Amino acid sequence: MSTLLSREEFTAALNAIGERQYHDLHPFHKLLHGGELGKGQIQAWALNRFYYQVSIPRKDLTIMARMDDPALRRVWMQRVLDHDGLRQDGQPDESKVGGIERWLRLTDGLGLDRDYVRSLEGILPATRYAVDAYVHFVRDHSLLEAVASSLTELFAPAIHRERIAGFERYYAFANDSTLSYFRKRLDEAPRDVDFGLTYVLENARTGEQQQACIRALRFKTELLWAQLDALHHAYVTPGLIPPGAFVPDDRTPTRYSR
Repeated sequence: MSTLLSREEFTAALNAIGERQYHDLHPFHKLLHGGELGKGQIQAWALNRFYYQVSIPRKDLTIMARMDDPALRRVWMQRVLDHDGLRQDGQPDESKVGGIERWLRLTDGLGLDRDYVRSLEGILPATRYAVDAYVHFVRDHSLLEAVASSLTELFAPAIHRERIAGFERYYAFANDSTLSYFRKRLDEAPRDVDFGLTYVLENARTGEQQQACIRALRFKTELLWAQLDALHHAYVTPGLIPPGAFVPDDRTPTRYSR
């Protein structure tokens, strides 16, 4: 039987996962945030990441379908609205624009056609498998593990701040519109993790449950890492783009700078 950790020990074990293996440590992100990627490589990243963005509401609705408590569903619904948004076409309220629309502003700024981005035709096979695995994970594991897998938000604000700074410093596409997703998440992610972490700490009542939560968070960091492995392999080195995946016009790994 696993030893029951104190609240402080359990929290430290969860945070240690981010310190050790969150995807801000991946070589692809180091290149991206350091201004070392060409426009085509950044297009490939934004295009593939879009599949993750549009899958987040599906993931969260899958979690909600497993919640018996209406109060809990009401809290979790905010995550869906954060990404899907509340604004209808033609409405001017910027506060109701969701994360998916904000990500499309990024791909617009990178010169990608919206219909092509939405079609998901150009994403890497590994992107599809990794993201789908996340949706399947929250469907097939316990509700506690599903919530625990969302705790990568513990580490997200730091990567958003690093990304905003790097993009503003190095890349011509960076402006208020293209960076709006990342700036919005600086407010949303801490709110989400406050609730999610409290839920996990209060509901993981045995050592076995705590270890299941730790494994769930590791799984989430690993699938994020796997997505970047695929991008690095296809668009950096050795540069082997799978058949049917996006082929950028500019495949030169040089700085796309201001």
